[in-house]
Formats: sequence, structure tokens, C-alpha cells
Amino acid sequence: MNVSPTISAIATPNGEGAIGVMRLSGSEALPIARRMVKTRQSDWKPNRNTFGRFMINEEVLDEVMVCYFASPNSYTGEDVVEISFHGSSYILDEALKHSLALGCQLAAPGEFTQRAFLNGKLDLSQAEAVADLIASESAAEHRMAMEQMRGGFSKEIASLREQLIHFASLIELELDFSEEDVDFANRDELLQLIDTIFKMVDGLIRSFRYGNAIKSGVPVVIVGKPNAGKSTLLNALLKEDKAIVTEIEGTTRDAIEDTIILEGIRFRFIDTAGLRETLDEVESIGVQRSIEKMKAARIVIYLYDARESSEAHRNLLNELRAQVAEDTLWLPVANKMDLVNTPIEALDPAINTLSITAKSSEGLQDLENALVEKVRSLNDSSQAIVVTNTRHLHALQATSVALNQARQAIENGISGDLVAADIREALHHLGSITGEISTDDLLGNIFGKFCIGK
Repeated sequence: MNVSPTISAIATPNGEGAIGVMRLSGSEALPIARRMVKTRQSDWKPNRNTFGRFMINEEVLDEVMVCYFASPNSYTGEDVVEISFHGSSYILDEALKHSLALGCQLAAPGEFTQRAFLNGKLDLSQAEAVADLIASESAAEHRMAMEQMRGGFSKEIASLREQLIHFASLIELELDFSEEDVDFANRDELLQLIDTIFKMVDGLIRSFRYGNAIKSGVPVVIVGKPNAGKSTLLNALLKEDKAIVTEIEGTTRDAIEDTIILEGIRFRFIDTAGLRETLDEVESIGVQRSIEKMKAARIVIYLYDARESSEAHRNLLNELRAQVAEDTLWLPVANKMDLVNTPIEALDPAINTLSITAKSSEGLQDLENALVEKVRSLNDSSQAIVVTNTRHLHALQATSVALNQARQAIENGISGDLVAADIREALHHLGSITGEISTDDLLGNIFGKFCIGK
């Protein structure tokens, strides 16, 4: 039977107990549900909650609420029945056993969303956005997932494909009349179209830097010499004593991580061991790990003691910058400003420094604002749509390669069949994003990452 029930328990808002929900989807969902739940009404009207009793062998297991969604007006596009129980694990287990005995099948991870995709309720990029929405931990992540789930990205891809399909059909028509030497597709217009689409695809590719940072949480590493105040800064940012703070150099031996939300953006802060040459084997390992964390960071806060030589810090900062990717964002920060009489204007302008006193949190707001601005600067694309998915990025990059090949073929006067092949290649990669082009392996990999019940 084409039926998939699943059960999940969620806490009620007031914390008093829990509720369990069984969801059935498929052509036999309604008949089986009506065998399990007895209600006063003879007909279950769609989209309405109905009170009933869940029965097993003429005994009442629980008093429940039932809601029936008629095909195609449901999440999966099939008949769907949702049964809400009291949250006893015993009740849920017994209800599940009874539904299986009546012919239901356990839902695989992501099966309901996969059915929604297969039944045309969602395209593939929207289905992936459902998983992103469930996993979102910040306002920015939630906002981007909602935009994709509502089809913003899908519409962009559909528009690009539609324009390419038009010209691809004209070139294919030329091939049918090749003996008559007829040009149906204006090559100048095709070049102009390819350039336009290429720029749009490039904008989507560039937006991934920002989208991936938001989706994954922005990794921010705090580096500097021992006793620069890195652990004090981490504690100030987290507003708790996460890291041990002492006057003894080398206290931090390993990376300490935690997460905070600033203006809807999730930051993953990492405090590291102080950077210095040391004979202590354990501390030396910690220093090496600091370098590794710095190389993996999107933003590096270089923290230094404002009382020390600017030249020394400038040299160390340049050494560190040489070890990481060019697109790493840097925030040099002078700490312990309460211990010096030097105004911020007098600090080395070559370092472009922020100034704080981590111990009293003075200047912390300016640092937080600077972090948010650094992340927003990643979105250097004019595209309104932001790409967050690595699979989409690879498809767009492959599309870009195919479009570039088509452009070179046209410019070099190569025959239409080769131009058509390059355009078909671009269409294939764009179609793979939304699911016009898909394989069972791809679908299994995507939906297998979902949680049970979705």
C-alpha cells in the first residue's frame, strides 16, 4: 500500500507534557485512518480538526484529534491524515504497531518531502530548502531558507533556462535545414543572451560566499600573542566565563569554541592559543592548531596589547596574512586601552585598528558592528537571490563553463551542432538544480539527509 506513517513527539509551549503526531500519506491513508479512529461524524471533511478515539481491538487507546487533507491539496500532494495523540511513549508505540499491522509502512528519512517533489508540489531546490529551514538557527538562515522554499531561486533558474531553450530550439531547427544553409538563430543576439545569462550565473556563484557563511555560521578566529586578552574577549562576546583567564602566559592550550547571534547572523567564535615560539610541547601543539583554525576561518580577529610596539604587531599581522587565503577577512583590534594614554587616532593607521577594553567590554559594540559589516561585505553580488547550497554552486559553475564554451564556439564560427551541444550542457546543469534533470542516486542522497517525519 502506498502509505507511510511516522510518529514524532514535540513539547507543548507551556511545557505540560507532550503531544505525538502520526502522519499517513497515500491512497490508502484515509481508509486505514478511519479503521483506527472512531468519530461521531460519518464523513471527515478536509482541512478540519475532528475529535475521535483511537481504537485497538475495540478498546480506546487514546482520545485524539484528526485532520484530513485531500489530494492534491496536501504537503505531499496525496491524501494525508494527521492524528494528534497525548505524548505518552506507550501510546505512540502502540499506535505505531497497530498502523503497521493494518498495512502501513514506515516512512524513510525525508520521504514526505520526496513525495512532495515527485508529485510536483516542490521542485528539488525547494525541497532542499525545507531541510535548511529545519536546520536554521538564526534569523538570517531562516530568511534565506524561506526565500528558497517559496521558489525565489527556482524562478531565477527557470527564467535562465527558458531563455536558453528558446535559442537552443532555433539552433536545432537550423540543423534540420542544414542543407539549405538557413540561419534561424541570430548569432549576435545569441552572444548577447549568453553574456547576459553568464553575468547572472556569475552573480549567483559569487553570492555563495555570503550564503554559505550565513548557512554554516561564520567562523571567527581570535588570534594574537599570549596575554593579549583573547580569552577575555571571548568571554565578553559570549557574556559568560567560557575560557579561563589568568595573567600567566600560555593558559589557553587548545581552541575553545562557542556561538552567538549578532543582528540575525550566527557567528562561531574560536579562541586559540597565543602565538609564540615555545619549548613546551603541549603549548606548541596548541599554537599549531591556532594556525590551522586561522586558515579555516572566514574572519580573523587579530588582537594585540595596545601598550606594545606597533611595528612588531604590524610585522606579525603581515606574517599571519601571508598564511591564509586572500579572501579571509581581517579585524585588527587593539586591546587594554584602559592601560594606555594613547588615543585611537595615534595607533598605527597601517593596521586599521579598532580599539577595545575587553575586561570592561568597552568598545565591544563597535567590534560587533564591524563583524556584521564584514559578513555583509561578502555579498558583493547584485543578485537578489543568494546561493547557499554546495550542490547548486557546482551546477552553476558547470553551467558557466558550458556557456563560455558556447560563446567561444560562436565567436570562432564553429558549426551550430557544437554550439547546440554546449547550450544543451548548460541547460542540463541548470535543470539539475531544480530537478528537471535528476537521478535516483541524487534523490537518495538529498532526501536521506532529512529527519524522520519530514
